[in-house]
Formats: sequence, structure tokens, C-alpha cells
Amino acid sequence: MLKKFNPKSSLPSFHFLDLHPPLASLEEEVLAGLSQVQKNLSPKWFYDERGSDLFNHITRCEEYYLTRAEISILENNLEEILAMIGENATLIEYGCGDSRKVEILLDHLPLAEGYIPLDISKTHLLELARRISKKYPQLGTTAVCCDFTQPLQLPFLNSYYSKKIAFFPGSSIGNFEPSEAKKLLSQIRQLVGQKGKLLIGFDVIKDPAILNAAYNDQHGWTAQFNLNLLHRINRECQGDFNIQQFKHQAFYHSLLHRIEMHLVSKQDQIAFIGENLINFKNGETIHTENSYKYDLSSFQNLMQSAGWRSLKIWTDPQNLFAIHFLEAA
Repeated sequence: MLKKFNPKSSLPSFHFLDLHPPLASLEEEVLAGLSQVQKNLSPKWFYDERGSDLFNHITRCEEYYLTRAEISILENNLEEILAMIGENATLIEYGCGDSRKVEILLDHLPLAEGYIPLDISKTHLLELARRISKKYPQLGTTAVCCDFTQPLQLPFLNSYYSKKIAFFPGSSIGNFEPSEAKKLLSQIRQLVGQKGKLLIGFDVIKDPAILNAAYNDQHGWTAQFNLNLLHRINRECQGDFNIQQFKHQAFYHSLLHRIEMHLVSKQDQIAFIGENLINFKNGETIHTENSYKYDLSSFQNLMQSAGWRSLKIWTDPQNLFAIHFLEAA
């Protein structure tokens, strides 16, 4: 029988730490990315308030199997996962989504000490953290608005929490080049410390038709999500992109085992960001996201190279997705 949430009454309910990158960081990164031979934008900038809402729509699309498969793995293996997490744990969630996944854990974690969501979208993060704090009023919730791809200094973690479990759901690790993924995983390892653990989701190599459909849903939510980057640049960086003259493109690159997302210019055109002029040729693309897919052995090798030791891997019955539980090596 699973044990329902039983919080410690002495812990504070809610705190907020704002380490959000300044607007200059967005504009500087956008200009740097668009000055490359292959123009590019970082997927971390997808998640403003509108982008976070659009992504929640994507996760409910019939074609987008990832969220359903990951939730099924959590639910079908919950007792074993909870036993491995144990009591008095603090969950540190990287990219907090809509909270469906972490609540599967928090609903049944006995004597959980804390929940620390990390996200770059301040509005979305605050809404989620306040909802979690209200649902679990005695859980110590500290929302940290930050770019978690950069090294984090959170000294309160060691001061107040001894048993730290990083939770990185949703296959977001696939957005990083393998060398960058290794760097981030090493940073997570440093944050949770010698006795820390990591529960992480990743997408599995599969039929390209399934992958291509997942990133080209028939209702167009993924296209809107991708194009929203240009809306954000127009709004926050004094841009003047003609959104109608760009289109969404996503495809599976079989040699690199990744989905690539691009924004394609429909014509020769010029856009400005402030006083900076950006030229586009007809058919030229802005590379906005990669989503790497792994087999089980290659993902284990990646984790080991970043200082983690494998404890358990779970998959769904169709082998669409996997969740890996690890401890600091």
C-alpha cells in the first residue's frame, strides 16, 4: 500500500529566489546565434509565459507520446521508485513543466522535506510553485528562477537539506549536444553532492515515423511553439520579424539520432533587432532545437562519464521512453 504525503510541520511553506538572466542575456545570445553561418537560437528561450502554455498543449497531443509514456513509467513503477528515493528527501526539479510528474511522487513521498523547482520562466515557475505550496502546505518549497544550464550556487541546499534528489523529467537532456549534456549532468552531480541521486527521463531511439509525427502534430501546437520564439524576440528585444514569412520545420536526423527543429524563411528578407540588421535568404533556417534520442547503453555511458552510477532503468511496455535512477559515483 502506497503511503500518502505526510509533511513535517516545522518547515516553511514557500520561498522564491530570483536568479533570472537579465534581458541583455537574451538579446546578446539571440544576436550571437543569428550571426552564425547556421543561424541558431537556444531552446531555453522557448519558455516565456506563452511558450510554457503552448508546450503544455503539445504534451497533450495524440502524436506526442513522450509525456504519456513517462507518466505511465512513473505510475507503474511508483513503489520501487519511492523506495529508492526513501524518506526525508528533497526533490530538485530541473524544468518544472506543469507539475503532473512531480506530483505523482509528492503525493506519496513520506516525510518529504523540500521541493525546489528550477525554471527560466518566472511567471510559470511562480504559478506552479504556489500551487504546489498550497497542495502540500507543510512542504518546504523554494522556487528558483534561473538558467540551470549554467553552474548554480545554492548554498541553502547544504544548510537545510541533507538528502538531495535531482528530478529531470521530460527528456529535456536530449536538447543538449552530448558534450553539453555531460557538462550539465556533471553540474547536477556537483549540486546534489556526494550522496545525491538523480531521477531522469530520456527518449529512446525508435521508428522515425513516430518521431517525426511527435514534432509535427496535426493541430500545429509545435509550430506555434517554435514560431513563438520570434514573437518573443519582437516583444523583448525590439525585433521586427515578420512572423508570417517563417514556417516551422522538424525532422529526424537518423545519423545523429536526433530531431532537429528549424524556422525556415519563406523568402529573401531582412529583420532588425534594435539597430542590428539580420539578412535571410529564401529557405535559410534558424536552428532552434535538437532532441537527441538514446539507446539504453549509450545513455548509461553518458551518465557514467558525468560522474553517475546506474541503479535502475525503467521503460514503458512499447519501449518508447525510459527513466533512469542514478547515484553520485
